[in-house]
Amino acid sequence: MLTTRPLVFLLNVDNTLLDNDRFAADLAARLDCDFGKEERERYWSIYASLRDTPGYADYLGALQQFRPDNGNEAALLQLSFFLLDYPFVERVYPHALEAIRYLEAIGTSVILFDGDIVFQPRKIQRAGLWDAVEGRVLVHVHKESMIDATLQRYPAAHYVMVDDKPGLLAAVKRVLSGRVSTVFVRQGYHAAEATQVSLDLAPDYTIDHISDLWGLARADFPAIANLHVARASRDGTTKAAPPE
Repeated sequence: MLTTRPLVFLLNVDNTLLDNDRFAADLAARLDCDFGKEERERYWSIYASLRDTPGYADYLGALQQFRPDNGNEAALLQLSFFLLDYPFVERVYPHALEAIRYLEAIGTSVILFDGDIVFQPRKIQRAGLWDAVEGRVLVHVHKESMIDATLQRYPAAHYVMVDDKPGLLAAVKRVLSGRVSTVFVRQGYHAAEATQVSLDLAPDYTIDHISDLWGLARADFPAIANLHVARASRDGTTKAAPPE
């Protein structure tokens, strides 16, 4: 039987813990260099079409469909290596891993991600995020439609969802109501688009950088602070504060 945790953090990856916009720019530059502008545009058109169909990013699926009308087999193979061996650890936002370590001191961190079942888990692993959350990773086709499954896997008294898409945060808030606090991280292109969207349920907290979670955990979550004090009292120890 699974133990109900007091507090679980549900963490997004792209443009929340990791600068996926930089990866996309590097991929675009590689496509330009190896195939030219027209083929680069064709790849992104395929990618966009796939994203509209299953509803998630599928870089490898786009490459599979890109392949038949492109005769440069050597460059295609190199592009597959580029995708699978990309140094995602270099795209993790500054202090993101420290933020996870701090959250681990006051709760349980779980990466909740949507996407394909090959490339996205590899990205998480190569970025060092898999180890940072001790393998607590869930990759769904649509995370907002798998909330019940997530809650069954990691039951908790309260959840904190951290994401760069306020629309998704609002959707989860409608399902979980008072059981979840939502944190909008204003990073990446989704964050820029969010300024044009009016939501019925605004995020509970908005931060400019993932490292700002330190301040939220200390000052803006009274229940978390009380839990922290209770643990310290019970254990006879105190947790180290995060770096300023």
